[in-house]
Amino acid sequence: MLHVFLLFVQVISALCILVLVMLQRGKGAEAGAGFGAGASGTVFGARGATTALSRATAIFAAVFMVNSLVLTYLATRPQEQTKTLLDIAGQTQAPAPAPVTRPPNSTPASAPRSAPPSAPGGTAPPQK
Repeated sequence: MLHVFLLFVQVISALCILVLVMLQRGKGAEAGAGFGAGASGTVFGARGATTALSRATAIFAAVFMVNSLVLTYLATRPQEQTKTLLDIAGQTQAPAPAPVTRPPNSTPASAPRSAPPSAPGGTAPPQK
């Protein structure tokens, strides 16, 4: 949220700087004063417009530079990964499986037989 707000401030300050620079007169603008474009009849006065526009440009330039530094800091700072509901659900412990109950006289299917089968001829193989 903060990142979006700072990007908005960055764009607005850049546009204000652009507009203020375009409104200011260049050094060679005095030649246009002979054709009726003089600054003596403006709202700010003969010299006031230059001072106010220059001051506003300097303020917006300072805002732009400080905002650029803050955005750079936020971009280079290590951030914690955001967790989704699926991430949180995957981290919870699954309940332990219930123990399997068997009847008392039954043997499991994987248990070995207690006695080997008898050999043909009626004798059992020797035990080791």
